Amino acid sequence: MSVTCHFIDNFKMETCLLDCFEFTERHTADNLADNLLRIAREWNMTDKIVACVSDSAHNITLAIHKTSWKHLPCFAHTINLIVRGGLHVIQNTLNKVKAIVEYMHRSTVSAEKLKATQQQMGLPELKLKQDCPTRWNSTFYMLQRFLDNKDAIITTLALVNSRLEILTQDEWKEMEEACEVLKPFEEVTIEISGESYVTASKVILLSRSVQKISTRYLRSGGFRKPIMDMLEAITKDMATRFHKVEFHHLLSEASALDPRFKKKAFSDDHAANEVIQRLKNAAGRVRSSSAHQPEQQQAAAAPAPQETQESLVWGDFDEQVAGLVTNTSSSAEAVLEVRSYSEEPLQPRSSNPLLWWQNRALIYPRLTQVMLGRLCIVATSVPSERVFSKMGQIISEKRSRISPAKARQLMFLNANFE
Repeated sequence: MSVTCHFIDNFKMETCLLDCFEFTERHTADNLADNLLRIAREWNMTDKIVACVSDSAHNITLAIHKTSWKHLPCFAHTINLIVRGGLHVIQNTLNKVKAIVEYMHRSTVSAEKLKATQQQMGLPELKLKQDCPTRWNSTFYMLQRFLDNKDAIITTLALVNSRLEILTQDEWKEMEEACEVLKPFEEVTIEISGESYVTASKVILLSRSVQKISTRYLRSGGFRKPIMDMLEAITKDMATRFHKVEFHHLLSEASALDPRFKKKAFSDDHAANEVIQRLKNAAGRVRSSSAHQPEQQQAAAAPAPQETQESLVWGDFDEQVAGLVTNTSSSAEAVLEVRSYSEEPLQPRSSNPLLWWQNRALIYPRLTQVMLGRLCIVATSVPSERVFSKMGQIISEKRSRISPAKARQLMFLNANFE
């Protein structure tokens, strides 16, 4: 079991591994919840957790529910399920490609023959890629590499006289069209899987973007029937999964607090107005802005001390305005901050939103505190999954007898002291 933590420190995204250990108990929701709470208690962060991101497996989702933390489904995993569902339409073509790729990897003679053929044709010497059942983009990369070596593969199969099924011309074309359709999903998967930059604020925009592209492809009708069927399946699944994405509280607030997007992230005016109201309420619950300023700034901003005696010069004026001078309420300050923030121009999409907030921290002290609890959210559980990939490098055939406790220590050091 692997648990990572993501937070904003000095206006920079930070990541650390909290724990990675052998889970010997039954994978029930109760056992998973107990371990999540144990880790949170050990790090003294039980009341600091904004959200818990997972791949939405039933047991872990229920476990997070038992902890009373907010749950956020992994966006990359959602994309994986959507695309995998569509790829079933061209499964026969995929099976043929997989069989050829596995044959080339298994047969030394065929691999050498492919390499020689690439050299003769003046092509780059690229090995074929195998796909991973849990990662749809590995299938995309497999198809891309297969298409790049099309001529070399056809020639090699003819020379080695294998008994594999040869792809037809229609199936080669089918692969080309499938890669064209899946390219936007690959771009989204790559962009959303980062952990060193803000990602949660992009989910609404990216989900809507791939929906628009797929719908445009579907309406164009410029693909073969299997690809059109795949597009229809993907588009239908996205419509179901992303139906209420703009109303997801955490994602919508993250988008609204990103100075690159704000209300432009929403196509539904009701969703945009609703999130603005929530931000006002959240900002109103933040303590007075002076409580979050450094001592030096507080001293610099402190008003001059009042005179102990009434001023003869200002006496008449003070008497006239005595009933008009009041302290601004928290809710009024929050409303003013949100309104002023909303009226600021949008920042370039390539800019760093955290750097913008760093420069505006004194102008929007309440909103800054709200932002720290929203833009810190990562949109995927990929960082946690990367830990398992690293663990595979630690526990190898030559180190197969390493104890779970030692592996845990090595993994912790590897992840947190890079």
